[in-house]
Amino acid sequence: MKPSVTAIIQARMNSTRLPGKAMLPLAGKPLLYHIFERIAATTGVDRVVLATCDGDENGYIIALAETMGIDVFIGSESNVLERFWLASEKFGGDYIMRVTGDNPFTDPGYAAQTIEIALSAGADTCYLSNLPLGTGVGMIKKEALASAYHRSDKPYQFEHVTPYIKEHPELFKIIIRDIEIHNPFQNLRLTVDAPEDYELAKIIYDHCYRGEPFTLSDIIKFIEQNPGLAGINSGIRQRPMTHSNIQ
Repeated sequence: MKPSVTAIIQARMNSTRLPGKAMLPLAGKPLLYHIFERIAATTGVDRVVLATCDGDENGYIIALAETMGIDVFIGSESNVLERFWLASEKFGGDYIMRVTGDNPFTDPGYAAQTIEIALSAGADTCYLSNLPLGTGVGMIKKEALASAYHRSDKPYQFEHVTPYIKEHPELFKIIIRDIEIHNPFQNLRLTVDAPEDYELAKIIYDHCYRGEPFTLSDIIKFIEQNPGLAGINSGIRQRPMTHSNIQ
C-alpha cells in the first residue's frame, strides 16, 4: 500500500515582521487561501491540515481553513516541533509534508516531485535544492518526526521542526535532490516575510493568478519580462535557521 501523505501548514497571525500577513489580500483572496489551494492541488497529498496556535487573532485563519474544508490543529506557538508532532498524531500520515504560511508561491509540481522522491527512496526527510526561496516543501517520515520530537533538547530544535534530523545524518536517510530549472535570478525571494516581499507578491498575483495555481515557470517568465521586479525585495535579509526552500 502506498504511504499516506499529510500536508501540515504552519501559520499564525502574530508575525513579527509583517503582522497579519496570512490574511493580506493577493488577487482578492487571503494569502493563506492561496497556500491552501496550492497544497490541495498537489498530486500525492492525502490530507491538508492547518497547524496554528492559541489566540483570538488566529480565529480568522481557522475560519478560513474550515470554510475550505481544511482540518485544523491548535497547539503551541513557540514549540513548532511539538505542534507538528501532535498534529501528525491527531490526523495521521506516514509522511508529513511541511509547508509554512509565508509561502504563497509553493509550487504544486515541485511539491509532488518531492513526495515522489521521498516515498520511492524511503527517505526520513527529503527536499529539493536549487529552487527559489519560498517555492519548495519538505517531506518528513512520521518515524523521523517522532525521533526529532522525543530526542530534541535545544530550544532552536523545537522552533524549526527538522534541525535534529539534519544534524544527525548517521541516524536518518536524508535526500537532497538538486534539480535543474531555468532561473536567471539567483537570489530570487518568493516568500512573504516583509513588506517588500508582499509588494512583489501582489504584483505577481495580479498578473499571474486566474483562479487556479500558476507555476514557478510562469513567475520566472513574468519577471524575465520585467527584470526590475526581482530588486523589490532583494535587500531583505532572511531570518537565521530557516530552510532554504521552505521558509
